[in-house]
Amino acid sequence: MKKIAVTICIFILFLILYFLQANFFTWFNIAGVKPNLFILLALTLGLFVGRGYATAMGCIMGLLLDIFIGRTLGVYSIMLGFMGYIGGQLEKKFSKDSKITIILMIGICTFLYEIGIYIINAAVLGIDLEIFAFLKINCIEIFYNIILTIILYPLIKRGGYYIQDIFRGNKILTRYF
Repeated sequence: MKKIAVTICIFILFLILYFLQANFFTWFNIAGVKPNLFILLALTLGLFVGRGYATAMGCIMGLLLDIFIGRTLGVYSIMLGFMGYIGGQLEKKFSKDSKITIILMIGICTFLYEIGIYIINAAVLGIDLEIFAFLKINCIEIFYNIILTIILYPLIKRGGYYIQDIFRGNKILTRYF
């Protein structure tokens, strides 16, 4: 029952992030570039809950984004699912307690996400490749996502460990305690 409640809360969080990204960050942009909070959500789910759940949630959130703002169906779904998968893969290899590690993960995943979106849109829609403009926008978005990660890190860590306890339970051997 708690897992269902947490999943509903994640969807509510997704809607709040969508509202923030669509309305609030249009006023607070850097050179016309807004942060991408969905990358942060998908990666956090992968790090704390696991690869399968985060991939599924990333695909569902991406599908909703495709419906809301996408030009073609499936682009955001593929890439957010991939971000959840990457987060799940990095879960056991790196510490979730290190702020520097999380910041590096967010920066690298933002770069990979935007490259994937750009390549898929270029292939499907026939968009001309403008490398320098893309790199400029991508660097600003990485910077913006890293700044927001630094600000939101205590909430990410606290919420992540909370949902990790719900989805995985306490698997510590208590024989000696």
